[in-house]
Amino acid sequence: MASPRLETFCCPNRDASTEFVINFQPVFFSAICIGSAGVSLVFSILQILPKRRGYRRLGQYPLPKPASSSRILFIISVCDILGCAGILVRSSIWLGLPDLPVSEFTSQVWIQLFFSASFWWTFCYAVDVYLVVKRSAGLSTIVLYHMITWGLAVLLCVEGVAMLYYPSISSCENGLQHAIPHYITTYAPLLLVLTVNPVLFARTVSAVTSLLKGRQGIYTENERRLGTEIKIRFFKIMLVFFICWLPNIINESLLFYLEMQADIKASHLKNVRNATLITWFIMGILNPMQGFLNTLAFHGWTGFHVDLSFQQPRELAWDSASTSVAAAGGYNPIVGSTLHYQSHIQEAKKTMAANGQQPSDAISVLSE
Repeated sequence: MASPRLETFCCPNRDASTEFVINFQPVFFSAICIGSAGVSLVFSILQILPKRRGYRRLGQYPLPKPASSSRILFIISVCDILGCAGILVRSSIWLGLPDLPVSEFTSQVWIQLFFSASFWWTFCYAVDVYLVVKRSAGLSTIVLYHMITWGLAVLLCVEGVAMLYYPSISSCENGLQHAIPHYITTYAPLLLVLTVNPVLFARTVSAVTSLLKGRQGIYTENERRLGTEIKIRFFKIMLVFFICWLPNIINESLLFYLEMQADIKASHLKNVRNATLITWFIMGILNPMQGFLNTLAFHGWTGFHVDLSFQQPRELAWDSASTSVAAAGGYNPIVGSTLHYQSHIQEAKKTMAANGQQPSDAISVLSE
């Protein structure tokens, strides 16, 4: 799991509420984390590996110049995989070598760094798809996204850990004051995605709908279906994010409430303690699973038929897309290409259906 509470593991004077959750069934909790992280790691890697031609999803039929959105989805998956690997290593250390505080500290910083980067990349994805539809983004923006995501992730991670372990790991300060900056730097990108991404996705769907309607002045069944698939794709991405990380916010709120009590073992706090432990174990299961669930939201189930030949996928014969959309008042390089080549998309869907596979939603083409 990914919790800033675990980074206080090396502090000899950590608060009572953190001591309470960390010392409750530590072996069983570590085993749960290892199981969840192991499953997520294996299936996440399986999902992003190239598949055989008959099982290629629709999004793997590339446009001439893929937009940055498809690259961002891949980077998010890589960050999730690396964060999940950190959880697997840290939990294994808990079980096998609990007396290695340096390894404990290193693995937890690793986890925070890559999950924080995953949050920032998820935010950048929402920004990018909106700007692409508004014709304000392109391949060049990927460099800016790299600077923003990795810069902020490293900066906030270093600042938070430095404040937490001031003046040294062996003599951490007592009280909430020194820990608050660490929690803020951890949860700031998480709360940003939870609050801002739904707004950006909603505005993107609205903009796409306007483009689809304005193409020929009518809103056909195919265009309505495309708009619906785009909306479903965004909904699945946010649903996965809420499921995996909302327990963290609930658990952190409960722990702060317990920390403000004079005696966390008081009888009237029994329900709060039980809720805290329940959400703590839920976090241990769902946090590592984000990698696998994200790949399902991005691509759907891609199957077991891995293609390790590393051959380039078959290119489609793309024509010039400057007629119908341009006549409607401006050509959008992403939406315009998607709409203009519905025949190629339908052909790809028929080919995949003949192989017994369900076609992926058209948002993968739109994202690219």
